[in-house]
Amino acid sequence: MAPDVPAGLQAPDVPAAPVSADEALGVLRELTGRPDAVFREGQDAAVAALVDRHQRALVVQRTGWGKSAVYFVSTALLRRRGAGPTLLVSPLLALMRDQVAAAARAGIKAVEISSANATEWDDIAARLAADDVDVLLVSPERLTNPRFRDEQLPALVSRCGLLVVDEAHCVSDWGHDFRPDYRRIRELLTQLPSGTPVLATTATANERVVADVAEQLGAGGTEVTTVRGPLARDSLRLGVLRLDTDRARLAWLAAHLEDLPGSGIVYTLTVAAAEETAALLRDSGHEVRAYTGRLDDADRKDAEEALRENRVKALVATSALGMGFDKPDLGFVVHLGAPSSPVSYYQQVGRAGRAVDHADVLLLPGPEDMAIWQWFATSSMPREDHAAAVLTAMADGRAWSVARLETVADVRRSRLELLLKVLAVDGAVERVQGGWRSTGVPWVYDADRYARVARTREAEQRSMLAYARPLDSAECRMAFLQEALDDPTAAPCGRCDVCAGAWYPSDIPAGASAAASARLDRPGVELAPRAQWPTGADRLGVEVKGKIAASDLLLPGRAVARLTDLGWGQRLRTLLGDDGVGGVVDLEAPPLEEDPDAAFDHPDPAAPQAHRASLRRGDAPPDEELVNACARVLGAWDWAQRPGAVVAVPSRRRPALVTGVAQGLARLGRLPYLGEMSLAHGGPTGQPGGNSAFRLAGVWQRIVVGDELRERLAEAGDAPVLLVDDLADSRWTITVAGRELRRAGAAGVLPFVLALSA
Repeated sequence: MAPDVPAGLQAPDVPAAPVSADEALGVLRELTGRPDAVFREGQDAAVAALVDRHQRALVVQRTGWGKSAVYFVSTALLRRRGAGPTLLVSPLLALMRDQVAAAARAGIKAVEISSANATEWDDIAARLAADDVDVLLVSPERLTNPRFRDEQLPALVSRCGLLVVDEAHCVSDWGHDFRPDYRRIRELLTQLPSGTPVLATTATANERVVADVAEQLGAGGTEVTTVRGPLARDSLRLGVLRLDTDRARLAWLAAHLEDLPGSGIVYTLTVAAAEETAALLRDSGHEVRAYTGRLDDADRKDAEEALRENRVKALVATSALGMGFDKPDLGFVVHLGAPSSPVSYYQQVGRAGRAVDHADVLLLPGPEDMAIWQWFATSSMPREDHAAAVLTAMADGRAWSVARLETVADVRRSRLELLLKVLAVDGAVERVQGGWRSTGVPWVYDADRYARVARTREAEQRSMLAYARPLDSAECRMAFLQEALDDPTAAPCGRCDVCAGAWYPSDIPAGASAAASARLDRPGVELAPRAQWPTGADRLGVEVKGKIAASDLLLPGRAVARLTDLGWGQRLRTLLGDDGVGGVVDLEAPPLEEDPDAAFDHPDPAAPQAHRASLRRGDAPPDEELVNACARVLGAWDWAQRPGAVVAVPSRRRPALVTGVAQGLARLGRLPYLGEMSLAHGGPTGQPGGNSAFRLAGVWQRIVVGDELRERLAEAGDAPVLLVDDLADSRWTITVAGRELRRAGAAGVLPFVLALSA
């Protein structure tokens, strides 16, 4: 008799011999390393469905339920029955490392092919050919790699014993972490031999996402069974602490981090916030490390192991530490700033409390969250004009590199790469040796679909705001998250701050507040000069390439803060108005479309006077606090030679601010203020969101040294000139302006800006 199966997993009409319960249980115990391990409800039935009945199944179960146990136990049993290796599509390197280690405990030979082990690819290929691999883990992006796609994938597909799609919500563009390359799995499914079992797993999918993923898993008309379990996490105690300022949130964390149980994760929304928060906590005596996408693979591994072994109290992390990181006894998760949806929040807090009875989860929302969410809402959606430019260029049938395509589409590289992935998934282009090539398949911009996705993202943002309501107007935090995931078992948890009262302290000791203020009030970050001209600039009429000549180079500069920084970063975002949105380019994701440094973010010179006036409404001379912050940056600047004069970059949007800062610094430093540079040929051009080649072309020969300024440069003598602007994003404005000053006779140029976008 076939074993009992949970709802949605029904045995076929023709029964097959069931998996031996003892055999399956033995593999599970090898996998976990626990001789007393038993299957959780539904796990053994799911194994039987894959091994005995070769079904396609989508399993939606809470984090910690043991989805990986299902596919590793199934792999071991299938391999014993003569099946080929399992192909496991996994989204993150951290997840791959955990899965390989877990497989080894059960005697399963698992290997990964990723960017982190390129030197091992040939050896892995030989092992695959010798049938010495039980599980091959690849990222969805690997499916587009020409060498892997052409040399290894066909053979893998032909003998695949089991296909696993882990974190399957990534398949859906309604999911909280959509990845375009996951859409390729639909094509892969149609190539599998008949009867190949398929398992897709996720802990974070609502009904809309489940329906979308199930539809794609059913490519070719195959029936897909769906198993959903209750998503409540009995070990988690949820809370929301609302504090008014970034310094209050940091001070609270510095004062109370040690009160949180065990070791855990502090999530931030930006790289800069992660690094700055980690530095403040270390200054306060806490053993923490920052964990972001900027770390190389070795440093990531070391940080992950430090947390697993409790050698640190916390990792202060961006979303780079996300799906798949496994520390069963993780005691807490704190968010400094809220993710953009309750679903993604549930995914991140699910790292905690997997194998402990109690874990604390606390959200400290910030006023800057909305600006970041607004970008996330459309970050994966292509722009029609960018797609048209790329496809028009690629109509010649040749392979185009990404660098070459940057000269036909004015879009940042990361956004361009994302666009190419979307076009590839839709069949319009394909990745080949040497770049990307058009397939000739017509492509139509699906405006309706992208609009629906944007509306869904906005609804998720509103839902996240509702989750973070104060205690007197909120509902059970866990039930709220369950309802966001369409869990029919949602009910008050009895543990969260709404159900049982605030379990966290709200006091902020004066010493912690003073320490946080001291760090956040400390201005000054380095502005690294450009050293290389952008590839393809000559195709846009700028006849430069390679390294920037030493005679044209700027010296290392300074800024008061990054817009993504806490403290001064937030104040500058407020001061710079609409440009403040550019500060979220420092996320663990493609940069923003908005490019405030492009053409100084000025209007077209032919624009109506009223429009130009509207852009100046927020312009005003700097206040004393800002000038003093600038002076503190200059005072700490370890330049080799003190500047001999000050020059301002011409600003049509904030002339009073830029000129005021330049004059104020000249006055404080007792230096001559030489005036502004001049605009030529109508001034800088271009649209926001462009790449380096377009940004350079937009300012080239449009910022010049006027006759009066040229005559006054001699006042600087042999000392460098301090060049002042408000915001640096692409850095081509300040680079071109500095080059012109050098060519006009300046001995050197020290760039100084109020803010860096990242």
